Amino acid sequence: MNDKQLKSKSLDYSVVAKTLKKSKNILITSHTNPDGDAIGSSLALYSLFSKLGYNVNVCIPNNIPEFLQWITNCEKILIYKKESVKAKKIVEEAEIIFCLDYNDLHRLENMSEPIINSKAIKILIDHHPKVENDIDYRFSTTETSSTAELIYEFIRGIGYENLIDKEIAECIYVGIITDTGSLSYLCNYQSTYLIIAKLIGLGIDGKRIHQLVYDTFSENRLRLLGYSLCEKLKVLKEFSTAYIYLSKSDLKKFKYQVGDTEGLVNYALSIKGIQFAALFTERENVVRISFRSKENFRVNEFASKHFEGGGHNNAAGANSYISLNETIEKFENLLIEYKSRLRYSE
Repeated sequence: MNDKQLKSKSLDYSVVAKTLKKSKNILITSHTNPDGDAIGSSLALYSLFSKLGYNVNVCIPNNIPEFLQWITNCEKILIYKKESVKAKKIVEEAEIIFCLDYNDLHRLENMSEPIINSKAIKILIDHHPKVENDIDYRFSTTETSSTAELIYEFIRGIGYENLIDKEIAECIYVGIITDTGSLSYLCNYQSTYLIIAKLIGLGIDGKRIHQLVYDTFSENRLRLLGYSLCEKLKVLKEFSTAYIYLSKSDLKKFKYQVGDTEGLVNYALSIKGIQFAALFTERENVVRISFRSKENFRVNEFASKHFEGGGHNNAAGANSYISLNETIEKFENLLIEYKSRLRYSE
């Protein structure tokens, strides 16, 4: 990360370092439906503060995807959905709350209320645009591969780079590779590769980590992938758009687990000539939407304007509170408005 990028941050390392020295109880949080960046970033900080002797906890709203459960200390993460009473007590006792990989406290869903009401100092570390204001300290930039990369810079900034060992390095590496699709997007920054080189130097096994993350699909997850591509993929060439849609019954048929649809939307985007892709997944009382795009079509703007969502320029998400069929119909009708910006090319 260059000097210009570092100066653009609103976080003062010296102030945060002093705040940490005056505190004992630390809570680390991340968003609903956590991905590799959320879990990797959270556990990297957990390991650091554990080594420093803090009373530290990690709490997330719902379950951890199976393909991430091998990461050291993953079993120590508190799931708010399962242990809300214990989690609320920890929130009440926290003096510092780290908000990792999300730009809005409401992304914590059921867990958001106690966090919002907490008197603890809130420190946000994130790489999404449009960060909300209800935060005390903010280390945020869109000019980075992942929150995990920012965690590395944060640890260095507060003076503990010497404590980054293989355990912490693995967590950071998981965050970087999962949020960049194994360095295939959001990674045109020299800093990303320099940090990876340092992580490799600390003894991590990149090949092993890749296998644990990407080569441990359950049979049901693989069958869901095949079914999604064969039966639930729709291509709209006139709009350079493709989407996949999954109902609650589809998910039940393949015994869906959190993380089973991770990366599924990218298959729709990988079709030649497709510029805009979406994945619609029906859950209880909500349809979750993942958007992806190529080139200059900004899906975060699309998600924000039409579905009250948000995210990155080429990767965003949203929720819809109408039926799955109504959501898809709304999406297809919206494409007419964007037809001039979405052109299919063979």
